[in-house]
Amino acid sequence: MKPIIVLIFCTLVLSSCKNKVEETKKEIAKIEYTSFGDKIEAEGAKSATEVVELYKDLKVGDTVDAKFEAKINSVCQKKGCWMRLDLENDSESFVRFKDYGFFMPLNAEGEVIVNGKAFVSEVSVEELRHYAEDAGKSEEEIAAIVEPKRTLSFEADGVLLKQ
Repeated sequence: MKPIIVLIFCTLVLSSCKNKVEETKKEIAKIEYTSFGDKIEAEGAKSATEVVELYKDLKVGDTVDAKFEAKINSVCQKKGCWMRLDLENDSESFVRFKDYGFFMPLNAEGEVIVNGKAFVSEVSVEELRHYAEDAGKSEEEIAAIVEPKRTLSFEADGVLLKQ
């Protein structure tokens, strides 16, 4: 008799877990996205906090496949060829798009899910000044850039912009 009770209990637990997974999938499906680049799915995206941990283990030259969700801090104001994503605690990921195959709208804001390769790079003064110019920074702000910077970078092959 006891094995039957255990079997019934296990069946109930497993079916309730399955229902929870199905409810979560339905909630994800309700969120609407605009897709850019390769077709990607929202499921399986890491949080910004999880991605910060992933970047901690990377050295210049390392890459790792990743998919994560974050808030847009800024987008290139010339043609949408890059964006900066908030990774919390004053960290950002600088995102470019694979082979310049797609761009983001200049007015893009809110949450995105990006899929691609995470890596750490050292950006030259010249390149930092170019990005500052693209972002509409003043001449004084651009001239104040005098040292290269270690950046948390990302090459996205697909982006989902939450609507």
